Amino acid sequence: MGEEFATDFYWNSDHKTSITTIRDILRPIEDGDSEISKEINPILSSKNRFEVDLLPGHPGFSIVEDRLGAAWHDLLGGDIGGIRKNNWNTEFCANVEEYYDIVFFDLGPSLGSINRSVLIGCDYFITPMGADIFSILGVRNIASWVEHWADLYENSIGLSQQRNPGRLDNYNIKERPSVLNGYLGYTMQQYITKSKQGVRRPTKAYEQIINSVPSIIEESMGPFFGENTSTESAKLGDIPHLYSLIPLAQSVATPILDLKSSDGLVGAQYKQREDYEEIIKKIAKNLYANLGESA
Repeated sequence: MGEEFATDFYWNSDHKTSITTIRDILRPIEDGDSEISKEINPILSSKNRFEVDLLPGHPGFSIVEDRLGAAWHDLLGGDIGGIRKNNWNTEFCANVEEYYDIVFFDLGPSLGSINRSVLIGCDYFITPMGADIFSILGVRNIASWVEHWADLYENSIGLSQQRNPGRLDNYNIKERPSVLNGYLGYTMQQYITKSKQGVRRPTKAYEQIINSVPSIIEESMGPFFGENTSTESAKLGDIPHLYSLIPLAQSVATPILDLKSSDGLVGAQYKQREDYEEIIKKIAKNLYANLGESA
């Protein structure tokens, strides 16, 4: 969106805009209903240099977390309203499927009710990782968390169908979350090697972490592998440290691949951008292969 646009969009509460945020979509649930808003007006691809439609987040979205947490407890008892609220993203995806081939949901590293409800409606998921122990622990936590709530979810669906045969057929409800067989892989953020006498040397601790990742992924995420995902193909690619390219891209609200001299791109940054383009192409190709598609 860019800093100027985002500041005006979020700060000026009196600013009237037709752009929909994720909080607007869930406003009815925030108000106690089981429906979501069907009105969707994203920031259009023609209005930004990323050339994608964007449904912005909103700081107030966290307010709905309590509602979704309470709805989860209702779901556990087989309550249809609780099941519908936790399937808000299933309904959302059904509303937009005629307009988009792929929708990406960018989630924070939380194992809370918001992320759970988003994943219920998703078909696939990816885990970006860093070369650190916290990413390893994070992947293990995600695996146990998904397995736990998915088991409870399926039991609750069965309970509801037993009590109210055929009632769930009236709504967009997933009987079994697709993400249980939808893990597409991970990316690895490269670490910065230390320099000794002008020569960059890998750090032993980081190398040990990196070398352990494939086995950890197989152990933790193996049960969730998609049909075309294997331990080898799960590694989608490495993301290099891009140094000054990230703040530059952010300052001009532009994807790295589209940075130009008029944006402030200089010197060695041109080579970094070209290298990044090749890396992203490989990651996209690997991602499409795990989706069962040809890039």
